[in-house]
Amino acid sequence: MLEIADLRAYYGRAEAVRGVSLAVPPGEIVAVVGANGAGKSTVAYAVCGLHASRTGRVSVDGRNLSTLRAPDIARAGLTLVPQGRRVFGSLTVGEHLEVAGRNARPGALSRAEVLAIFPSLEARRRVHARMLSGGEQQMLAIARAVLLGPAFIVLDEPTEGLAPAVVELVGRLLRRLRDAGVGVLLMEQARRFPFDVADVVHCIDRGALTTQEVQPA
Repeated sequence: MLEIADLRAYYGRAEAVRGVSLAVPPGEIVAVVGANGAGKSTVAYAVCGLHASRTGRVSVDGRNLSTLRAPDIARAGLTLVPQGRRVFGSLTVGEHLEVAGRNARPGALSRAEVLAIFPSLEARRRVHARMLSGGEQQMLAIARAVLLGPAFIVLDEPTEGLAPAVVELVGRLLRRLRDAGVGVLLMEQARRFPFDVADVVHCIDRGALTTQEVQPA
């Protein structure tokens, strides 16, 4: 179980995340939806140890990760796919996947399983990442994280700017992760996608989870 308790994050003196508490069970997709600037990315980075000014508790299966550095949190099985398709332009698709597979935790999905969902990556395996389309770069960023074998994965707006066909592929992979027992924390805007794939949907506004009902756009 990924448990987030009273998470708060700051930019200087400004409180950007205000007491967020939620749980992500293994094998479930939990979505947090909200507008741009609502705090989704800050929550994602704070959970994964990449936002320095934060308080609260983040734990996986009872182990407190709050005081760990980001690399140690990743090794504990909590992996982030950040917004913005952060791939290494000088490496080929195949090199990205090879490095991820080399560092995989036990129980990771195989490269064959991931490429069966993202077949265009196999076709482009010798292409440098900087030459890929935006959709291909996003698929590569997600595939690289999945091949590490996280117990829990946090995705920050993974469908932003993607064509509908690519969004459908991302949904297929998230469902496959759920079937494999991986817990997924999905940060998205209130489009149709998170409501189609998630087991639970929370709304965030001005850095706090709210009880208001959210309707997909």
